[in-house]
Amino acid sequence: MRIIIDTRQTVEQNAALYYERAKKAKRKLEGTKRAIAKTRDLLAKEAAGLAEKPTARVAKGPIRKRDWFEAFRWFYSSDGFLCIGGRDATTNEVVIKKHALEGDAIFHTDMAGSPFVVVKSDGKEIPVSTREEAAMFTACASRAWKSGAGSIEVFGARPDQVSKTPNPGEYMPKGAFVVRGARDQYRVQPSYAVGKDAEGRVMGGPQTAVLKHCEMAFSILQGEEKASDVAKRLAHNLEIPIDDALRALPPGNVKFGKRLTASKAQDQ
Repeated sequence: MRIIIDTRQTVEQNAALYYERAKKAKRKLEGTKRAIAKTRDLLAKEAAGLAEKPTARVAKGPIRKRDWFEAFRWFYSSDGFLCIGGRDATTNEVVIKKHALEGDAIFHTDMAGSPFVVVKSDGKEIPVSTREEAAMFTACASRAWKSGAGSIEVFGARPDQVSKTPNPGEYMPKGAFVVRGARDQYRVQPSYAVGKDAEGRVMGGPQTAVLKHCEMAFSILQGEEKASDVAKRLAHNLEIPIDDALRALPPGNVKFGKRLTASKAQDQ
């Protein structure tokens, strides 16, 4: 250890200087020890918390295996028909190219910014009530809902009327299709709800359809609340994951509405 003596000061003054330096070093050492102890304590608590998470998760039951259609927007109509719609350009392509088969019905709005929605017929005649619910579902997942439109135009068509081949001089972007021929027209006023069905799936769609398959649901309205905030309330009331609640909501800002049951609706 090197000791530097200041020759301009006395032996006593040099000794006092080193004494003060020693006291400061001791205080720093004690502070460092306390910081290390505190950090170790925090790390131990954090490790214990991480170890507890799987136990809390298992206590709620096994993780449910998702059905293939949950990758899309989806709902079951009140007549029991599966309806699926694209979430973006990529899933719009998949819905039409892979899942729209002969006998199915396809829905889209008259304005851009809408998913293509397919009603799976499974070889059965699709009733008017299901078609109307599919039109409602299409409207609520469209840009028109997001913009606050109170009435939205939707059309229905057959799969053989939908093509990826553009008209001469036009360009067909990803997720877009040309629909040719006569179409069924629907004018709908948005009505939407989110609930949890008997299988534990979080279903968002027309209120009539959701209440057919879910004992309890909540109406979702056009509004200015953040979707993430509404999803948290849904997650709390329906005891579902927040991410599942968020995926079931229409696009854009929304408003948390009433608690609904098959027999009655009450303010929440």
